[in-house]
Amino acid sequence: MKQLVLDIALPSAPTLDNFVPGRNAELVVALYALANGASNERFIYLWGADGSGRSHLLRAVVDAARRNGRHTAWFDAEPKVIDAADDVLCAADDVHLLGAEAQIALFNLHNRVRGGNGALIASGDAAPAQLRLRADLVTRLASGLIYQVHGLDDEEKSAVLRRHADMRGFRLSQEVGDYLLRHSRRDMPSLLALLDALDRYSLETKRAITVPLLRELLNEYGTTDGHG
Repeated sequence: MKQLVLDIALPSAPTLDNFVPGRNAELVVALYALANGASNERFIYLWGADGSGRSHLLRAVVDAARRNGRHTAWFDAEPKVIDAADDVLCAADDVHLLGAEAQIALFNLHNRVRGGNGALIASGDAAPAQLRLRADLVTRLASGLIYQVHGLDDEEKSAVLRRHADMRGFRLSQEVGDYLLRHSRRDMPSLLALLDALDRYSLETKRAITVPLLRELLNEYGTTDGHG
């Protein structure tokens, strides 16, 4: 049973393959090309609400590029110099949270990337024109491809969960799916990890997958986020 706790607490690492594209198919294709060295794009900016998957995509594309032998670097809120002279893929997440010094550092990094052979992918919670950042940095972030990351709505999430359940060999009822969406973390990796754990819990306890079984799992292991 301890393994169930671990699996629920630690959903699969973010990859481009386990990202559910929904309305983001064009974006995912562009990121595959970037990670595989098949793209001429040097600058990409992603924006979307919390939970839309933009951070998932940034981590996924950096990991894929690294596995393909490309140099990668993460920019964070602590101003630091990143060597962007070589063919390095730089990533900057949550740029809307950057303070004054970090904004200057990201502006300078953008200029170094532009003068070299690398690429920069960044993300924030709004389109560049709506970011409350210094004007010269906003201009830089708006200079490349810009994609809005559209989060899945509840109907799309329910459809993904039902397909995943079918692949595991059981039927996910509407009641169980609705309860899961209301009472657990709402990002897809966590939802899918919880659904996998529920399937194993059902097999181990030899009980059908019902709302009471799901409630028992959530209560026993404290995986609920308090929604509902």
